[in-house]
Amino acid sequence: MPKLLLAIQEDYPSTYRVLAARYAHLGRPDEVRGIIKRLRAIVPVLVPDVSFLRNPKQRELYLSGVRLAMGEPA
Repeated sequence: MPKLLLAIQEDYPSTYRVLAARYAHLGRPDEVRGIIKRLRAIVPVLVPDVSFLRNPKQRELYLSGVRLAMGEPA
């Protein structure tokens, strides 16, 4: 995750989402809250369109992590 942490310094929303999803899957709520707070400050849409993810398993893993990070059921 060090590269993801470095990438968020550029304020790329997708990086925040991936990091939040990973933290959520790892059960690290404090980190999730911090990342989501930063994400809310830079974008209006927290759950993105993921049609670019062609592999259904990868798409669901990503979306379930984002949902967990948002406090929704995975």
